[in-house]
Amino acid sequence: MIIAIDGPAGSGKSTVARRVADELQLNVVDTGALYRAVALAARRAGIAVDDGARLAALVAGLDLRLERRGGLERLLLAGEDVSEAIRSPEIGQAASAYSARPEVRAGLLELQRCLAHRPPGAVLEGRDIGTVVCPDADHKFFLLADPQERARRRYAELLLRGSAPSYEEVLVATIARDRADEERATAPLRQAADALAIDSTRLDVEGVVQLIVTAVRRSDRLAPCGEQGTKGAKNL
Repeated sequence: MIIAIDGPAGSGKSTVARRVADELQLNVVDTGALYRAVALAARRAGIAVDDGARLAALVAGLDLRLERRGGLERLLLAGEDVSEAIRSPEIGQAASAYSARPEVRAGLLELQRCLAHRPPGAVLEGRDIGTVVCPDADHKFFLLADPQERARRRYAELLLRGSAPSYEEVLVATIARDRADEERATAPLRQAADALAIDSTRLDVEGVVQLIVTAVRRSDRLAPCGEQGTKGAKNL
């Protein structure tokens, strides 16, 4: 089973994906973390966003692994745990720029698909899972939340990590990230036609998780063998 969860930055995709994966006993793949790792590696190597040849070579040679440690998914870059390093606001903004490059997206596409097909299946979250990475996913969801709420969540998360940006700075960065993701030429952020949209602005994590888990279980009970999936665009 493959479950695709897409949506803009700060909509709760990562947390929800982990919880859904736990509920359904599936693997979880944070594709955004992969792009952040590329941005981190590119900045460390001094590779400019517009240097397509060097970016392609970098991605082709990257050693990226997802491991579960102490109940948490950790991302290793050449053996180094970069799970925290990739979460800074600077890397988040850089990831938006680097991920818009076709060389980067093409380079990570096969890795994401391989991770998706590891038994017994996976929950993948990102911005183009249901449209590009796994267009034939069994279930597709699109998480929404207004920019102010997403900025508030991100601000709280950064404070817990020891960072001290202002809420206004986080809001500006959130809106800028949305614009960049929606307007990029390669694999822009958009809702798949057959994805179920969930507005999480006034829902907590548990509420979103239960909506998704219930939809998956209901769909799999009702659909004939070989026809599982979320059919038709809907909104909650």
